[in-house]
Amino acid sequence: MIIVLGITGSIAAYKAADLASQLVKEGHEVHCVMTRAATEFITPLTLQVISRNPVLLSLEDEKHSWKPGHIELADRAELFLVAPLSADTLANFAHGLAPDPLSSIYLATRAQVLLAPAMNGNMWEHPATQRNVARLQEDGCTFLGPEQSGMLACGYEGPGRLAPVDAIVDAVQTYQSTPPH
Repeated sequence: MIIVLGITGSIAAYKAADLASQLVKEGHEVHCVMTRAATEFITPLTLQVISRNPVLLSLEDEKHSWKPGHIELADRAELFLVAPLSADTLANFAHGLAPDPLSSIYLATRAQVLLAPAMNGNMWEHPATQRNVARLQEDGCTFLGPEQSGMLACGYEGPGRLAPVDAIVDAVQTYQSTPPH
C-alpha cells in the first residue's frame, strides 16, 4: 500500500521514525511529509533513510517534475496517515487551509484518512479542537487516539499522548483490507 505519512510539530514526532520503519518492514511504500515545526523534533534525513524516499518539507522542494509533488503524492496515496497530528495542523485540515504541503495533500487526496493526534491535554479538550475533530469526522476522517491518560511531555498527566505505534500499525493493516471510499 502507498502511504503518505504526515509528521507535525509535536514532541511525539520522534516516534515517526519507528512508525515509518515498521510500515516499511510490513511492505508498504511510505512517503513522509513534514511540517516545518516537525523538523524541530526529528530530522528529514532520518525519515528519508528509513522510508527510502525523499521527504517533502515545502512547496519549494517540488521543482523536479512538471507535476507538483504534493499533487502526485495525493493522487498516488492509498492511505493518508498523520502521526502525530498537532492541534495546528488539525485546525488547518478542518478549515480547508493549505499553508504547507501536508495540508495541501490532505485537500487533494481521495485516499482514506487516518489521524493520530498528540498534544497537550488542555489543547485536546479545548472546545475549538473538539469542533475541529467533529468536522473532520463528518468529512470521513478516522481518529486513532489520543491516549486518554498518561504523562505528557509538558509535565501534565491526562489525555493527549500519541496512540502506541503498534496500534497505529495495526490500524493501517485494517485499512489495507478495507476497500477505499
